[in-house]
Amino acid sequence: MKTDTIAAIATALSDSGIGIIRVSGDDAVVIVNQIFRNSKKEQSLLKYESHTIHYGFIVEDDDKIIDEVMISVMKAPKSYTTENTVEINCHGGIFMMRKILDMVLKAGARIAEPGEFTKRAFLNGRIDLSKAEAVMDVIQAKNEFALQSSIKQLKGSISDKIRSLREEILYEIAFIESALDDPEHISLEGYHDRLNGKVDYIINELDNLLRSADNGRILKEGIHTVIVGKPNAGKSSLLNLLIGEEKAIVTDIAGTTRDTLEELISLDGITLNVIDTAGIRCTEDQVERIGVERARKISSDADLILYVVDSSVELDENDEDIIRMIQNKKVIILLNKSDLYEVVNEKNISDMVRKSLNHDNDYKIIKTSTKEEKGIQILTDSIKEMFFHGNISYNDEVYVTNMRHKEKIMDAKNSMLQVADSLEMDMPEDFYSIDLMSAYASLGMIIGEEVGDDLVNEIFSKFCMGK
Repeated sequence: MKTDTIAAIATALSDSGIGIIRVSGDDAVVIVNQIFRNSKKEQSLLKYESHTIHYGFIVEDDDKIIDEVMISVMKAPKSYTTENTVEINCHGGIFMMRKILDMVLKAGARIAEPGEFTKRAFLNGRIDLSKAEAVMDVIQAKNEFALQSSIKQLKGSISDKIRSLREEILYEIAFIESALDDPEHISLEGYHDRLNGKVDYIINELDNLLRSADNGRILKEGIHTVIVGKPNAGKSSLLNLLIGEEKAIVTDIAGTTRDTLEELISLDGITLNVIDTAGIRCTEDQVERIGVERARKISSDADLILYVVDSSVELDENDEDIIRMIQNKKVIILLNKSDLYEVVNEKNISDMVRKSLNHDNDYKIIKTSTKEEKGIQILTDSIKEMFFHGNISYNDEVYVTNMRHKEKIMDAKNSMLQVADSLEMDMPEDFYSIDLMSAYASLGMIIGEEVGDDLVNEIFSKFCMGK
């Protein structure tokens, strides 16, 4: 398939030491050859072997040197895109990179669309869609788990699992169709029980992938953590302590925080998207009341609530209100200001939880002092225990971290449940094949074998320009 030649700056557009202009397409070598001269001014790029790198100059008007460069030549099909590819390693100034890119475009290339290099790798069959999406996940990784998980997906951890399940499903579809077409030679006797076992196995495998999706999302994107409490309980001080710098305003005046403040932090390999909120209390102040309502709304979407209680101040109806608000969430209660005289202890807060909810709720309670920086390690260990059973491991388990993949796995599971229902009702075999085919197609959309152009374009539009 003949394609036009595309080009883009593949490194960050900044005043860095090195910049790379990537060129890919049938005429990539020919185009770059027009503006390149090697150090001896004699040999053409066209004569160089694939996967070689060469020293020389980018020149304008045949003899005006623009920059000293190294040129990498990778010829089809052994390149990232499977097309002829040339990478110009030049000095990394913004003006220089744009100047050389402009020369490449004038020589016959066109500017690449976002993600078009990876899109061509997908369309040319070098990678499937799940691997292509993993490329962007590698670039956007926020922590070690996200990076390792993305690399495993790039190597095929998700696509291998999906292909294996699709093969299992396709075998059953083919068997049913063959038996219906040739009943004299292919018997369906006993097939009901065999298929029932296979359906149970596939549903269980899909359930395992779906269970991994929640942990995968949290480990990849971070735990959506919201700090709540009454005014002046120490919420902003806690945020500052977790961040390691004074980001939130801290005063002795209650109600200082009236809006939300969000920060991304890391604790022992755990990524937290932490949001500090306005103190929750009944108030006549209109601006503060808006902040309180915003705190309530944000708390409803949280993975984790850090409820900060000033242990030097009596509990009141505002604490009851907060406890009812967070009752269905994962909550860690921090009895803060433990350096002061204690008015509220663990029993007091447990009794209020019981009173507010009319039942016990086993919240983790930790004594802290943001002033003396006490209790943070216990908090970190408690979060690990709550979300990861005390340990974050980068093992060989397959994690689903892409929400598009999760949706398609759910669709496949629903189709397999339809097969199970048809088996239970002893429906004709052709009913089974309809839903099996639906599950097969849903899983195919994950790896790009059952996907339309609009979805492909949407996915790659989210990529950066040079990738």
